[in-house]
Amino acid sequence: MRDQLSGLVFSTEKGQLCPGCKEAVDQCICDQLADQQRLEGLDGVIRIRRETSGRKGKGVTTISGIPLAEKALKALAKTLKQQCGTGGSLKDGIIEIQGDHREKLKQLLEKQGYTVKLAGG
Repeated sequence: MRDQLSGLVFSTEKGQLCPGCKEAVDQCICDQLADQQRLEGLDGVIRIRRETSGRKGKGVTTISGIPLAEKALKALAKTLKQQCGTGGSLKDGIIEIQGDHREKLKQLLEKQGYTVKLAGG
């Protein structure tokens, strides 16, 4: 019996653990893993579309499929919002720009070397 119990150890070395990645909470890598999975699922084509559903009739241009990490995506969103002169946001890897700016955004992204498609009506 003593041999079985000698292997039990309780350690507070790492503190509280993240349930997703089993790392310490301050060293959690869940965001990096989610970002990596999002990037692996992309086909290399950026899709620009105009949406009004769920926005009380207000038009929003959405840009999806951008193969960039989260920090670079935020910087690109900021640049695009400045170029269009409007507001917007970044949600789940999709950039939302207020208003209908599909043609201007297509030109800006093609100048940066991306393959761009206008999707939807």
